[in-house]
Parts: sequence; structure tokens; C-alpha cells
Amino acid sequence: MLKMFAVQAALLLPLLSTVFAFYENNKDVVELNPSTFPSRVLDSDEIWIVEFYAPWCGHCQALVSEYSKMAAAVKGLVKVGAVNADQHQSLGQKYEIRGFPTIKIFGMNKNKPKDYSGARTAQGMVDELFKELKNQVQAKLSGKKSSGGDSKPRKEGDPKDVIELTDSNFQETVMESNDMWLVEFYAPWCGHCQRLAPHWAEAATELKGKVKLGALDATVHTIMSNKYGVKGFPTIKFFPQGNKDGSAEEYDGGRTASDIVSWALEKLAEFTPPPEVQQVINNDILKKTCEDQPLCVISILPHILDCQSACRNEYIDILKKVGNRFRKNRWGWIWAEALAQPHLEDSLGIGGFGYPAMAVVNARKMKFSILRGPFSYDGISEFIRTVSVGRGSSSPIKGAKLPQIIETEPWDGKDGQLPVEEEIDLSDVDLSDETDASKKTEL
Repeated sequence: MLKMFAVQAALLLPLLSTVFAFYENNKDVVELNPSTFPSRVLDSDEIWIVEFYAPWCGHCQALVSEYSKMAAAVKGLVKVGAVNADQHQSLGQKYEIRGFPTIKIFGMNKNKPKDYSGARTAQGMVDELFKELKNQVQAKLSGKKSSGGDSKPRKEGDPKDVIELTDSNFQETVMESNDMWLVEFYAPWCGHCQRLAPHWAEAATELKGKVKLGALDATVHTIMSNKYGVKGFPTIKFFPQGNKDGSAEEYDGGRTASDIVSWALEKLAEFTPPPEVQQVINNDILKKTCEDQPLCVISILPHILDCQSACRNEYIDILKKVGNRFRKNRWGWIWAEALAQPHLEDSLGIGGFGYPAMAVVNARKMKFSILRGPFSYDGISEFIRTVSVGRGSSSPIKGAKLPQIIETEPWDGKDGQLPVEEEIDLSDVDLSDETDASKKTEL
């Protein structure tokens, strides 16, 4: 038996390696991330075909062979890339990836990639790429130029969102802060610094409330610039939150606003702790979770008599795993037992769908979206991804306000017990009068 298991394991290992490694060892496919995507793809004059995938996706695993075959066939003609959109969610959100695998072709206009919807075969993808190559050649003959990633008009950033730092305020503002920081060490005469300024301001505005951006004139405030070994301009350093010892990490991303934002969001996801999944047992928990966060995820789990402790803990574990996966969203996560909070269920119209059920609530707009798919890791993940990119339908919260919560005791983690019925002792009850009365009634 053990020998048979060993043989089966030996046969499975190469397959598992192919499935989970994807294109890591494939020289024809470039693994892309938010730091490399702008410079490699958007700023390139070459055509790129890019697959957005998730390692757990069966269809993505099945595509590996054909995608690799296609990459080898178009080598030297078209660039082939792949993005783990499960890991690099900022890129998935930017390109509105709602399912896996999604394949996009970045041709002449890099700002408007085309969705590839043809056959998922090497031949099908090659045929489509040749059409794109032909279009590019004809466009160049007519004098048209390709549109790179920085050609679209940028949103104006507010320079006031960039915090001016000095030797005297650096310790208190950055090192003793509970926020994450990106700090630019610049020189007023530096041309690269001047070109970076509008991008830095735009990124600071877009990252407001998530990551703080600061700037320090290193020609004036030399104590801090010397401490961090600044030898050229601009130099950008990353300071994680709660950084009492003042350690910093070198920023190695691009110099456009989108590069800076993508890099910062990746770091935010890396350092953000997983959210706590709380049971809603009073109004304070509901308000703190939903009003203090951009959105909150509310789950209604089956009654403990319908789903005992092992079952309930499985659901809570799913919520924790999905919450951890999307922790950079900084949403609140709460749950309630079925029928324990009728006002909450009624305000979200959630009771009619059976249990477990879920809704994502926007307390600022007083709107919510209902989970229509399975209450599973994949089902909830897809639902959260859809909501996070602004997709899916929403409805107004009944009464246009957060409902009243009935104060209850927290779950003790144990199985539910049916109430014990009292046994009635009839030995001391004289039934003679009732018996005589019944006989008279019969007469």
C-alpha cells in the first residue's frame, strides 16, 4: 500500500509543480507585478499579451501548456506576460479583472487593452496576435504612434497632500506615526525631482487615508538625509507603520503616479494585519465596524441548533481567510446568528435567501450588495472582488440608517442544546372529581 502511494505521489509531483509554479521558470513568459508592469508593458512600443491568473484557478492551470506554446511561437515578435492577480490585486482591480483567466492584448494604445475572447489554444492566440501585428505595421506606415502608459491626461494631485518634512519634525511625524510613509528626499535644483513633483502629489492625493507621502529638502535638512545615506536625487524611502527604530526600505518602483500608488498598495497589503471577524452583539460593534470603515461585510450564520460549533467555526474560518486575502481594503467584518438580529436582517432583506447569507454595506451611502453565489472561499472572494471594483447591483438600506441591534450574549463556542422539558409528576394530583364530572357529562 505504501509503495503504491509513493508511486502515485511521484507521478503527481511534476503535475503539481507545473500547476503552482506557472511561468516562474518559463523564459518566454515574463511574470509581471505592479512595480514592473508600467515600465515593461505600458511604456513599451512592443505588443504585449498578458494573462491575469489565480494559482487556485483550474482553468488557469489548464491554460499553462497552450499559453507556453504560444509564447515560444511568437518569441521575438510579441512580448508575453502573466500577472498573478490573486497576489497583485491592485493590477487586477485596475484592469477590472472579474474572472480567471483573463487575457488582454496591449497593442498600439496601451491605455485601452483589448480583451482576448478567442479559443484558449496556442493557435487561436497566435492568430489574434498576428492580426494585431498587421494593424500595428499599417498604423506605423500611416505615421501613427503608439500610446504609452503615461499619455493619458493625469488627474491633478493636491500638493498640500504631500507633507513637508524637516530634521526637527521627522522623528515625531514619521517614526512615531502609526501610518505607513513614503518619503522623497529631494533637491530643489534637481530636474528629476521637478518632473516627479506632479506625480508625487497625485499619488499623495490618491493614497490619502491609506499611505502618507512626505518630502524632505535634503540640501537643507542634512541630518536626516545623511542618516539614510542619501547620495542622489530623488531618493525615495519606505517607512512601515509603528517604525520606532527608524528603519527604512528602499523604494524600487517606477516614477509615475500609477507606479507609486501600485507599489504603496502592495506594501499596504503586505503590512496590514488581517481583520478581526466579530460577532455583532450590540450597537457599538455595528457602528464601529461599519461607520469607521469604507465598507463592512455582514454575515448571517445558521442558528447553532442548525449548524453546531464545528460547522459554525468552518464558516468563521472562511470569513477570516477571505478577510485576510482582501485585508488591504481595510473593510470591517462581522457576523450574527440567524434570527438573533431581526432588524439587521430586515434592513438588508437578507432573511429570504436562507442561511448562511452575506451583504456588503456602504454606511456612507446607506446601500448594500447581497452575495448571490455560494458561501464558500471562492464564492465570497469573487463577490468581494466584484464589489471592490464597483461592479454588481446595490440596494438602499431599509429606513436609510443602520438598524437597531438587540443586545445579546456572545457565542460561547459550544454546541447548541435543546431546552430540557420539565417532567410533570401527577402522583399527588387527585383526578377523582374530574373523572366524576366527565362521567356526568357523558350521561
